[in-house]
Amino acid sequence: MLNTFDLTGKTALVTGCKRGIGRGMAEALAQAGADIIGVSATLELDGSAVGQAVEALGRKFTAYQSDFSDRVAVKAFAAELEASGVVPDILINNAGTIKRKPAAEHDDGLWDEVIEVNLSAQFVLSREIGRQMVARGSGKIIFTASLLTFQGGITVPGYAASKGGIGQLTKALANEWAGKGLNVNAIAPGYIATDNTQALQDDADRSKAILERIPQGRWGRPEDFAGPSVFLASDAANYVNGEVLVVDGGWMGR
Repeated sequence: MLNTFDLTGKTALVTGCKRGIGRGMAEALAQAGADIIGVSATLELDGSAVGQAVEALGRKFTAYQSDFSDRVAVKAFAAELEASGVVPDILINNAGTIKRKPAAEHDDGLWDEVIEVNLSAQFVLSREIGRQMVARGSGKIIFTASLLTFQGGITVPGYAASKGGIGQLTKALANEWAGKGLNVNAIAPGYIATDNTQALQDDADRSKAILERIPQGRWGRPEDFAGPSVFLASDAANYVNGEVLVVDGGWMGR
């Protein structure tokens, strides 16, 4: 039964893999047996920390750079990948950004960048790779959602809107593709100690309030996403579709 979690022979494309949750997912999938295609805006094409970690596990790592705020660049990356002849077995849509500003001061530039990176680019990449997965008759697509897929947050209107959209995009794609051999799901991280939450970690009052609501009593870590990502990427999740799996230390239960 446990061999249903084995990803040997699979190839996983992980966006936003350079650090944080994306790196944790890439390393976990490699540990489960998958080769990794990594992409982010600033990923080193050779010698990256995530690449070295994947290769140390005996898996192949291929690096790409793409700016997810530039739709032309995202389409060019998808075309380059398709031209290489590689159709990933697993697509992890993890790349994202957050811009903190009160709604009355949240200008169009901030809104447009966040929506483009967190939602539009995710759809474009899923559409291009998903089309090939549908033709093959198999594939796993996993989005990184958020607690703000369900909640509104504070001073992050663009981020909340984008992550709410990710929840609905997950369901929309699952509705279309579940009967064609694909599984489309999402993972919603709680409060995780990464670059994106550094401002919250540094705010003593806000950090205290956050920790007081988390039953587990700590910030999450990238390694907390190893099991969930491997599960949703594996045959163990073959009958799971359109779900948003919350990994939050119990936050949403309070």
